[in-house]
Amino acid sequence: MRQVSKKPVWQQNIARERIEILLKQAEENFKKYPDRSRRYVELARKIGLRYNIRFTKELKRRFCKNCNNLLIPGISCSIRLEKGFLIIKCSKCDILYKYPIKKMV
Repeated sequence: MRQVSKKPVWQQNIARERIEILLKQAEENFKKYPDRSRRYVELARKIGLRYNIRFTKELKRRFCKNCNNLLIPGISCSIRLEKGFLIIKCSKCDILYKYPIKKMV
Protein backbone atom coordinates (compact mmCIF):
# COMPACT_ATOMS: atom_id res chain seq x y z
CA MET A 1 0.00 0.00 0.00
CA ARG A 2 1.10 3.48 -0.79
CA GLN A 3 1.20 5.96 2.04
CA VAL A 4 -0.79 9.16 1.55
CA SER A 5 1.26 12.28 2.21
CA LYS A 6 -0.08 14.22 5.17
CA LYS A 7 1.00 17.48 6.71
CA PRO A 8 2.33 17.36 10.29
CA VAL A 9 -0.18 17.97 13.07
CA TRP A 10 1.56 21.16 14.22
CA GLN A 11 1.17 22.64 10.71
CA GLN A 12 -2.52 21.73 10.65
CA ASN A 13 -3.02 23.40 14.05
CA ILE A 14 -1.36 26.59 12.83
CA ALA A 15 -3.51 26.49 9.68
CA ARG A 16 -6.71 26.13 11.78
CA GLU A 17 -5.72 29.13 13.89
CA ARG A 18 -5.00 31.16 10.77
CA ILE A 19 -8.36 30.25 9.24
CA GLU A 20 -10.17 31.38 12.40
CA ILE A 21 -8.22 34.66 12.41
CA LEU A 22 -8.95 35.33 8.73
CA LEU A 23 -12.68 34.67 9.10
CA LYS A 24 -12.84 36.92 12.17
CA GLN A 25 -11.04 39.68 10.23
CA ALA A 26 -13.46 39.17 7.32
CA GLU A 27 -16.42 39.82 9.65
CA GLU A 28 -14.80 42.88 11.20
CA ASN A 29 -13.92 44.46 7.83
CA PHE A 30 -17.09 43.54 5.94
CA LYS A 31 -18.99 46.82 6.21
CA LYS A 32 -16.05 49.14 5.59
CA TYR A 33 -14.02 47.04 3.10
CA PRO A 34 -16.15 44.33 1.42
CA ASP A 35 -13.48 43.45 -1.16
CA ARG A 36 -10.89 42.93 1.57
CA SER A 37 -13.38 40.74 3.40
CA ARG A 38 -13.85 38.57 0.31
CA ARG A 39 -10.08 38.21 -0.01
CA TYR A 40 -9.81 37.04 3.62
CA VAL A 41 -12.45 34.36 2.99
CA GLU A 42 -10.64 33.30 -0.19
CA LEU A 43 -7.33 32.97 1.69
CA ALA A 44 -8.98 30.98 4.49
CA ARG A 45 -10.45 28.55 1.95
CA LYS A 46 -7.07 28.16 0.21
CA ILE A 47 -5.36 27.37 3.51
CA GLY A 48 -8.08 24.80 4.25
CA LEU A 49 -7.52 23.11 0.90
CA ARG A 50 -3.74 23.10 1.17
CA TYR A 51 -3.66 21.59 4.66
CA ASN A 52 -6.72 19.35 4.18
CA ILE A 53 -8.73 20.98 6.96
CA ARG A 54 -12.49 20.48 7.05
CA PHE A 55 -14.65 23.46 7.87
CA THR A 56 -17.37 22.94 10.45
CA LYS A 57 -21.01 23.25 9.39
CA GLU A 58 -21.23 26.69 11.01
CA LEU A 59 -18.14 27.95 9.19
CA LYS A 60 -19.30 26.58 5.82
CA ARG A 61 -22.57 28.47 6.05
CA ARG A 62 -20.87 31.79 6.75
CA PHE A 63 -19.60 32.37 3.21
CA CYS A 64 -20.64 31.81 -0.41
CA LYS A 65 -18.69 29.00 -2.06
CA ASN A 66 -19.13 30.60 -5.49
CA CYS A 67 -17.96 34.20 -4.93
CA ASN A 68 -16.34 34.00 -1.43
CA ASN A 69 -18.72 36.67 -0.16
CA LEU A 70 -19.39 36.67 3.58
CA LEU A 71 -23.08 35.80 4.11
CA ILE A 72 -24.66 38.20 6.59
CA PRO A 73 -28.47 37.96 6.73
CA GLY A 74 -30.19 41.09 5.46
CA ILE A 75 -26.96 42.65 4.18
CA SER A 76 -25.28 40.22 1.77
CA CYS A 77 -27.85 37.42 1.64
CA SER A 78 -31.54 36.73 2.07
CA ILE A 79 -32.93 33.85 4.09
CA ARG A 80 -36.25 32.09 3.50
CA LEU A 81 -38.02 29.07 4.97
CA GLU A 82 -39.85 26.90 2.44
CA LYS A 83 -41.27 23.39 2.87
CA GLY A 84 -38.76 22.14 5.42
CA PHE A 85 -35.74 23.87 3.87
CA LEU A 86 -33.69 26.89 4.86
CA ILE A 87 -32.90 28.72 1.62
CA ILE A 88 -30.03 31.21 1.58
CA LYS A 89 -29.56 33.40 -1.51
CA CYS A 90 -26.28 35.27 -2.03
CA SER A 91 -26.91 38.88 -3.07
CA LYS A 92 -23.70 39.13 -5.08
CA CYS A 93 -23.93 36.07 -7.36
CA ASP A 94 -27.60 34.99 -6.83
CA ILE A 95 -26.68 31.38 -6.01
CA LEU A 96 -29.05 29.42 -3.76
CA TYR A 97 -28.12 27.15 -0.86
CA LYS A 98 -30.77 24.77 0.46
CA TYR A 99 -30.37 23.22 3.90
CA PRO A 100 -32.96 20.78 5.31
CA ILE A 101 -34.40 21.68 8.71
CA LYS A 102 -36.10 19.44 11.21
CA LYS A 103 -39.72 20.19 11.91
CA MET A 104 -40.63 20.79 15.53
CA VAL A 105 -43.74 18.96 16.73
